[in-house]
Amino acid sequence: MLTAIVLVFILGYLTIVFEHPLHLDKTVPALLMGALCWALAAIGFNGGDLSIVDSHEHLFSMVGGHGEEAAEGFKNALLHHLGKTAEILIFLIGAMTIVEIIDLHRGFEILKNWVKTKNKKRLLWIIGLLAFVLSAIIDNLTATIVLVTLLRKLIHNPKQRLWYAGLVVIAANAGGAWSPIGDVTTTMLWIGGQVTTGGLVTNLVLPSIVCFAVPFLIASMLPIFQGEIEVEESNESEHNRLLSSKTMLFLGLGMIVFVPIFKTITHLPPYLGMMLSLGVVWLVSEYIHPEEDFTEERKVAFSAHKALSRIEMSSILFFLGILMAVAALETIAIGNVGALRSVAESLQEAIPNQDVVVVILGFLSAVIDNVPLVAASMGMYDLSVFVEDSKLWHFIAYSAGTGGSMLIIGSAAGVAAMGMERIDFIWYFKKIAWLALVGFLAGAGVFLLLAQFLH
Repeated sequence: MLTAIVLVFILGYLTIVFEHPLHLDKTVPALLMGALCWALAAIGFNGGDLSIVDSHEHLFSMVGGHGEEAAEGFKNALLHHLGKTAEILIFLIGAMTIVEIIDLHRGFEILKNWVKTKNKKRLLWIIGLLAFVLSAIIDNLTATIVLVTLLRKLIHNPKQRLWYAGLVVIAANAGGAWSPIGDVTTTMLWIGGQVTTGGLVTNLVLPSIVCFAVPFLIASMLPIFQGEIEVEESNESEHNRLLSSKTMLFLGLGMIVFVPIFKTITHLPPYLGMMLSLGVVWLVSEYIHPEEDFTEERKVAFSAHKALSRIEMSSILFFLGILMAVAALETIAIGNVGALRSVAESLQEAIPNQDVVVVILGFLSAVIDNVPLVAASMGMYDLSVFVEDSKLWHFIAYSAGTGGSMLIIGSAAGVAAMGMERIDFIWYFKKIAWLALVGFLAGAGVFLLLAQFLH
């Protein structure tokens, strides 16, 4: 039965990786994989073929005359993993809704007004810095969407725009790696108690800056970024802005930034802070007047209900499926530990250098979605051994967050840019991948050097 579960997981994984050639939304295999892994685990467990281990490392089996206690243990293990997954999903839904409310009120038009240059090299750095900073505040996926939209207004040559969009992916992933709300993987580690906000910033901000700056320094010397570009001088953005644009932009971003502060003060899970932030933004959006002659009939166009209808629910369901599938592998026992922990121990024996293992994880995140990789690593390593803010967790956050930039399908930011600008996989591999690789290795080197002093 264990073999069947692993096969389902591998097949699901491969289907997710090749979603574009198969023309199949990755949410479908993720949901099927999550449900089937737990179904097979339940059949094997009830038949006495499998044992399971819960979050407290208690072993349960139907063999040995403890049927009721074992069944209760299985049920509690499932509920535990569902609860941990739900924390991440509620957090994401809250963050995505706030961003959509800002967008409905055209708050991002203010950012577009800040970019006024014709120099290609200067524009590259402005866009890169915006991506790096914004991704740490509103997450790398959202920052990429905002900046690719901005690039469409600034650069009318599609071939030139591809280069900027490709480098935005690198900057956004680098910026998301040092913030607890900048990337789904860092959010998972933060919510799971592996890292803290202060620990992430202290250990990863410098490596992330290097990961972003090195590729941009090299790119700024390439012929494509020499000379000037025609930027249309118009008041279109000013015309598109609403009376509420500035208020909703700063309120929304401020309330997202407030979430880590809320967790530090109350020691409550981040999703509760995000619920509070969403409630405040929603409350203000109900009473604010975006236009001079604002009527009740127009209210629906700027409402949170419309924002909720615009969030990517398929992404939320994808995370549900993939995280629950990984949780099944974490729960199934091999010997006295979970399957993922067993894999980690075998990997550690095969490659004694833990840093090398984590760098390999970074390369894998370019091929395979980094969400299941980080979810697997969280199950592989014991939090009682590798305590909160250990070097291991910070290096995993860096590698999984920035390693995905090496391929266009390796990160949510890359997939978003690919869809919006029709970026070809092979073009990205030839033109951008080597820049991402150099940045990833440079940042990793800085992290390991810094770790000698901080740990």
